[in-house]
Amino acid sequence: MKNIHCYEYLVIGAGPAGLQTGYYLEKGGHDYLIIDKGQVPGEFFKKYPRHGKLISINKVHTGFDDPEVNLRFDWNSLLSDNDELLLKHYSKKYFPDSSDFVQYLKDYADKTNLKIEHGVHVTKISKNETFEVQSADGKIYHCKYLIMATGVSKCYIPDIPNIELAETYDEFSVDPDDYTNQRVLVVGKGNSAFETADNLVETTSLIHILSPNSVKMAWNTHFVGHLRAVNNNFLDTYQLKSQNALLDAVIKGIEMVDGKYHVSMSYSHAEGEEEILVYDRVLLCTGFRFDNTIFDDTCLPELTINDRFPAQTHEWESVNVPDLYFAGTVTQQRDYKKTTSGFIHGFRYNVKCLYDILKVKNHGQEFKCREVDLTPENLKDLMIERINRSSALWQQFGFICDIVVVSEKEQKAYYYEELPVDYINETHFSKNDHYYLITLEYGENIHMVKDVFAIDRAHNQDAKSADRSQFLHPIIRRFSKMEKLSELHIMEHLEANWTCNHHVEPLLEYLNKQIPQELENPV
Repeated sequence: MKNIHCYEYLVIGAGPAGLQTGYYLEKGGHDYLIIDKGQVPGEFFKKYPRHGKLISINKVHTGFDDPEVNLRFDWNSLLSDNDELLLKHYSKKYFPDSSDFVQYLKDYADKTNLKIEHGVHVTKISKNETFEVQSADGKIYHCKYLIMATGVSKCYIPDIPNIELAETYDEFSVDPDDYTNQRVLVVGKGNSAFETADNLVETTSLIHILSPNSVKMAWNTHFVGHLRAVNNNFLDTYQLKSQNALLDAVIKGIEMVDGKYHVSMSYSHAEGEEEILVYDRVLLCTGFRFDNTIFDDTCLPELTINDRFPAQTHEWESVNVPDLYFAGTVTQQRDYKKTTSGFIHGFRYNVKCLYDILKVKNHGQEFKCREVDLTPENLKDLMIERINRSSALWQQFGFICDIVVVSEKEQKAYYYEELPVDYINETHFSKNDHYYLITLEYGENIHMVKDVFAIDRAHNQDAKSADRSQFLHPIIRRFSKMEKLSELHIMEHLEANWTCNHHVEPLLEYLNKQIPQELENPV
């Protein structure tokens, strides 16, 4: 007799995304199970990042007592109702050690009573009426809804002749003494490449970091996946002529000659110049991608963005496999390199939104909202409260929004918190005659600024010039059936404190113009 287990929801992966998903399923009283091949939650972080330091900030002292506001500066903690389940209680470091994070995840799972089965190595996923998940030890799991929270677990190997001669990020040594007096080529220009180079800079004779395109700095793009300052010491060694270098080039091929790597390359900015450089080691830091090899043809999810991520709808559902959902870093497919869905401080809110969407879609529930009498004063108060407190709007800037639906007939306004802008545009919300989206966003021209440390801005009390704000600031847009009717920018503020008169009064003036006067004083 087959060893079959049936659930409504099956979550594969017990990392941060899987645990966050489980938290909401447990809290909602659903029939679910999380399975993972590791022996503890978050076992991935026992090995990665290879050098043991997270680059997601853990700001313990913020000056605020409000837990919601503090999450704006806590990029590692998962959402819960327990204030003790925050990473600041496990590490005081601004960039915590990954070992502390593993302990945090274990305690999170234990204290929230998550249903997890460890040691389950999934070998095949198929679908008939329901999903069937097979494990290496012969167990079979059936579920109606499958949520993949496995992250990007497969190393990306560039299509380069003889690339198999190189060492991959998941396998090469991180002991600097193993590279003493060696010439090393690091392929890739992300944080893993630079953390590797920084670790080896004291022992190597030379390090080159190579990719076809120039390095992008996170402080310039506002995408935290680009090179972070904590990893950019290597740039000094290049610009100050200390033997190391950044190369913008395409690798044409690799050959092994007398125990040395001969790497032929074509430079990106040198009129097609080609050269062969010799190295003792070639290290691949070229990133990871979603592994879809465990799916058979009955439910093989379509991939996108150079086959790195599963293609997803506005509900984080597979575009070609119904009832297959995704949680975690792979959800960045919907906002690739624009916001923070690839990281815990972004996807924790995506998971919350996903759960709210599933409640409505699968269980006949309605989205929670606050109902208030339709007056400009009431809407102003709600909007000011949210833009000054919400961590979701702050972290998922321009991607997650609040929505206010106005019923002029009922003289009511319905305030919904934290839904993806894409979801609003694709669902019944966008069919309303009168609604507002509230977001926090950077200026639309921020990426064209030559020097982000020398931006000309308007006087901070000049409300009429608020649309020139380049730093994160609130934007309120009024729509009717997806047609934008008006837009208000609220002036940026150094400490994100939008409570002054020159922030509040323009909002109230705007709302007074948008809401018909006769509705404020009905007969």
